[in-house]
Amino acid sequence: MEHILIIGGGVGGSLAHDLTLRGYRVTLVERGELLSGTTGRHHGLLHSGGRYVFHDAETARECYEENRILRHIASEAIEPNGGLFIALTDEDLSHRDRFLEGCIAAGIPAAPLSPRQALAREPTLNPALLAAVRVPDAVMDAWRLAMAFFATARANGAVIRTFCEVTDLKMFGRQVAGVRVIDHRSGLSETIGADLVVNAAGPWSGRIAAMAGIGVPIQPGPGVMVAVRGRVTQAVVNRLHPAGEGDIIVPQRRLSVLGTTAWLADDPDQVTAPAEHVARLFALCAELVPAVAAMTPHAVWSASRPLLQSSPNQDPFAISRTFDCFDHAARDGIEGLVTLIGGKATTMRAMAEQTADLIVRKTGRDFACRTRETVLLPYRRYWRGDI
Repeated sequence: MEHILIIGGGVGGSLAHDLTLRGYRVTLVERGELLSGTTGRHHGLLHSGGRYVFHDAETARECYEENRILRHIASEAIEPNGGLFIALTDEDLSHRDRFLEGCIAAGIPAAPLSPRQALAREPTLNPALLAAVRVPDAVMDAWRLAMAFFATARANGAVIRTFCEVTDLKMFGRQVAGVRVIDHRSGLSETIGADLVVNAAGPWSGRIAAMAGIGVPIQPGPGVMVAVRGRVTQAVVNRLHPAGEGDIIVPQRRLSVLGTTAWLADDPDQVTAPAEHVARLFALCAELVPAVAAMTPHAVWSASRPLLQSSPNQDPFAISRTFDCFDHAARDGIEGLVTLIGGKATTMRAMAEQTADLIVRKTGRDFACRTRETVLLPYRRYWRGDI
C-alpha cells in the first residue's frame, strides 16, 4: 500500500479523505493547529459562482458544481440561505445583463428581482437600490465543513499530526522520499518516509517547493475581513459589479462578515490588518446596508489567499481563483512530489479529486473518486475517541 504524505492542514483534509477512500495509506502534517492558516480564516461563503462570472468563468462553473455537491455531502455545515447581487448606481445596473448572461453560461440559476421584491426579502438593504438578482449562494461554517473532511479521513485510517512543521524534504538525488519535521510539542525532530509527498501548504507552498529547488506560480493575496454583531441580512449580499473591495456581506450565525480587501504580498507570515482597510470596509458595506455605518468591529482578521499567478503585478481581484496541481516529475524532473495550489474553500473537494486522480495515475492504480457521493461524518467526530 503506497504511503502518501500531505503537507498542510487546510485543503489537505479533503485530499486525505479522498485518498483514504481510494485505499492509500495517508499521513498529514500541519505546522500548527488544523485550519490555522487560510482555510480557517475565510468569510464562509459557499459560492454559487456568481461572484466570478465577470472575469473568471472557469471558477464560476467550478463553484456552482461544488456548491451542489457540498450541500449533499456536508449539509450539517451549510446554511442554504441564498444570495442577492444588488445594483445601487447606474453603473452597477449596466452590468446586470452581462451578469445574467454569465450565470446562464456557467449553469448558475439566477433570477432578476425588482427593488420592491429585494427589499421585501431583505428590509435592511439600501432603499435606493435599483435592481437585484437572486443566486444560490449559501453560507458554510469555515471550520465545521473542513473538520468534517478531517473527521472522515481519520475514521478511514489517515494519520493526522498537528504542530508538526516540515523543515526539509528528504531527497535522494532528484527523488523526494519523505520529509523532515520538528514536532513543536515535544521539540523533537524526525524523518517521515513516504512514497509520494503532496505539497498542499496554500500560500506557503512556494517555501515547500523551494526545498526541492523548484518554483511554483503561487502568489499570497492577503485580505482583511471584519465581523460585526448581529445578522444585518439573512441572505448573502453582493454588489452587482466585478468583484472588488467591500462589496460583500456574509451572515454567519449571529454575526455578519464584511469583506474584503486584497493586496499582494511576498510573505504570508507577515500579514497584518491595517486600520484603514477596516474603515474602508465599513464605508463600502454601509452602501449595501446603511445600518453597518453605526456598527463597530466584533473581530478583525486577515488571511492570505493562495492565488495561482499567471503574470506579475496583477490586480488581486482579477487573478483567477481556479486551481491546479503539478506533477514535478513531468514538470521539473523531481520525482515523488506533487503540488496543489490555488482554489477556494468552496472547491476544496474538487481540488482533492483532481490531485488524487493524478496520484492514481502516477502509482498505476485504478481507483475511482468516491467523494461526490460519500456523505461526510459530523465534524464533532474528529475529537471523539471512537474513531
